[in-house]
Amino acid sequence: MQIVILDALTYGDTSLEGFKTLGEVRTYATTTPEQMLERIIEADVVVTNKVVITESHMATCKRLKLICVAATGMNNVDLEAAKARGIAVRNVAGYSSDSVVQHTFSMLFYLLGQSRYYDDYVKSGAWQQSPIFTHVGRPFWELAGKRWGIIGLGAIGRKVAHAAQAFGAEVCYASTSGVVREEPFARVGLEELLRTCDVISIHAPLSTATKNLLGYAQLATCKEGAVVLNLGRGGIVDEAAVARIVDERALYFGLDVLEVEPMKSPHPLLYVGHGERLYITPHIAWTSIEARGRLIALSIQNIKEFYALS
Repeated sequence: MQIVILDALTYGDTSLEGFKTLGEVRTYATTTPEQMLERIIEADVVVTNKVVITESHMATCKRLKLICVAATGMNNVDLEAAKARGIAVRNVAGYSSDSVVQHTFSMLFYLLGQSRYYDDYVKSGAWQQSPIFTHVGRPFWELAGKRWGIIGLGAIGRKVAHAAQAFGAEVCYASTSGVVREEPFARVGLEELLRTCDVISIHAPLSTATKNLLGYAQLATCKEGAVVLNLGRGGIVDEAAVARIVDERALYFGLDVLEVEPMKSPHPLLYVGHGERLYITPHIAWTSIEARGRLIALSIQNIKEFYALS
């Protein structure tokens, strides 16, 4: 079996040795569109995280039997073309839920607790000059008793909701799919959620329904001091609107995803005046050591199961 791994750099230092128990493996740190055909022309199995695989690739690669998407989303693969050509596509779901939930709270508490300010205060030497043992230079509030609104109550959104409840928050949600389910949380309209919630976290996929869901007009309705966290997909929140409003009002934003990744320069978010109200991480919510280990293990299992059934 010829297995080609197209973007190994995505997995960091996670071991890929398990693939070698299945066949001959060729591993590439990254792959450009120009390099694709040469690399996969003899492949039986292609493993991709974000590299795009098109109908023309499938038409040329006569040996290709399985596309193993080492991720949950499969928008980088032409699924209709794969089905028409009898090429199986397997993804991995649920591997990063705990990691994303943890990062949600990490972002919240960094912003909520004014962590950047207090860390800088101590490391600057200012605390050493204080006449008292403490310093209350920036106020922060407790999560208990506050209202947390979740946009996209899927598997991750539900875990966030239960964790928020454990901290004493009141949880509500707005549906982006329109599907009605029995949930132990209040379902509200988006307008009410934005207007009444102290914390708003996004865990929805990007779709026609969620594209630019939160623009300037929507963000302008948020409560003073509200924290907005996007751990869903870039493109759900208008980044230019964030860059504008963060300097106009005391709103706080935690963004792990952007519309274009990596972010391009110049980017409006890099030039805000109130940087303390903005916390950006480079799409790492899914990348805990444990989550990456599960991702690779389940990708290997997908290949094993496919060949056992073939």
